[in-house]
Amino acid sequence: MSLSEYRKKRNFRVTPEPSGGPPAEEISRLIFVIQKHLSSHLHYDFRLEWNGILLSWAVPKGPSLSSSVKRLAMRVEDHPVEYANFEGVIPEGEYGAGTVMVWDKGTWEPEIPDVDAALKEGELKFTLLGKKLKGSWVLVHTPGYSSTRHSAWLLIKHEDRYASKRDITLDEPYSVLTHRLLADIARDGGGDVKKAASGDPSADRAVRASSTKAASVSARKRQP
Repeated sequence: MSLSEYRKKRNFRVTPEPSGGPPAEEISRLIFVIQKHLSSHLHYDFRLEWNGILLSWAVPKGPSLSSSVKRLAMRVEDHPVEYANFEGVIPEGEYGAGTVMVWDKGTWEPEIPDVDAALKEGELKFTLLGKKLKGSWVLVHTPGYSSTRHSAWLLIKHEDRYASKRDITLDEPYSVLTHRLLADIARDGGGDVKKAASGDPSADRAVRASSTKAASVSARKRQP
């Protein structure tokens, strides 16, 4: 695993994305991040920290909480761990130009003893402990869908108490870092606000999601 492909695609004198430093000291808990990214098309970048980098998959439709739904996840280049906090606008003309939101973030735990072997065999089972996504999941390699550039996997939620039929990408559209929508991030970063807004839910739904979130936070604060 290497960051050479990631760095080769980017001009760090122009893009605000991190170039990545030397490997950080090993920590006991591994992070994961999901970044909602509207570039040429809307997708969700799913990233798992492993061996000092972020293993990365592009999930076109975003994660589903339903165990009956299989989401296509295309394996893309590894990213530096510092990328987990990147939220902003990638300038036009740069690779991946568009607006990026930190949609979810937390830690993850492998459910298998050997992650490298699981990746090689094409079935990685893990538990997510995020602000939005929780519980047991699996990534399964699907060679029949692979392209010449990227290998195809499926991201699937296991049936547990966190499984649900609701569409979490619509119900919880805000950044977990700044509570902004894509349009807000684009506006603050000098990006294309109209284009970014096309990746946000309708205004009415966004208001309902915000009200639900505020009520949930207030309820938790009232708990003894």
